[in-house]
Amino acid sequence: MSRLTLIISALAVGLVIAVAGRFYLTMGPTETPVSEAAKPVIGGPFTLVNQDGKPVTEADFKGKLMLIFFGYTFCPDVCPTNLSTVSDALDILGDDAKQVVPIFVSIDPERDTPKAMKEYIAHFHPSMVGLTGTPEQVAAAAKAYRVYFAKVQEKGADPDDYLMDHSAITYLMGRDGQFLVHFGHGIEPAVMAKRIREFL
Repeated sequence: MSRLTLIISALAVGLVIAVAGRFYLTMGPTETPVSEAAKPVIGGPFTLVNQDGKPVTEADFKGKLMLIFFGYTFCPDVCPTNLSTVSDALDILGDDAKQVVPIFVSIDPERDTPKAMKEYIAHFHPSMVGLTGTPEQVAAAAKAYRVYFAKVQEKGADPDDYLMDHSAITYLMGRDGQFLVHFGHGIEPAVMAKRIREFL
């Protein structure tokens, strides 16, 4: 065999190996499954006080679905709108609503005392629970649910005259306290009720 033939044969074998290797490397899965550990953790232990001034933890709601929204009683529009949506969704569920506990957690503990919470939630669904606590307890609960909030106050304004900037997400938690699904601001009550019913 001539030297030229050997060179050509070697080049041909090398080319086949290179193409085969490239083909093999690109034949892997196009998507990598996301592990359970990679999913965001929402929810967890909390210790707060309800509208009657009694200490409450997440364990008090086990066995029922929790529909949780974080806001404050001085909120001009977002909070009452979301709580009205929750109330309407529970009305749509009828008797099935007994399996769901609607919970309103204050992110403004300086003004939202248990008494203030009790007066406020009376305007919404009769089964609604209002929770507040010390600034530290509220901050811990908000952190567990990945809720953003911050005080917004104009310069020179009265110390009690301020708004709270906060996220507006309603969380549906399972009977075991684990996160199921969330609802954004503006969702229709019928849509929320339909989604909740899937977990009953």
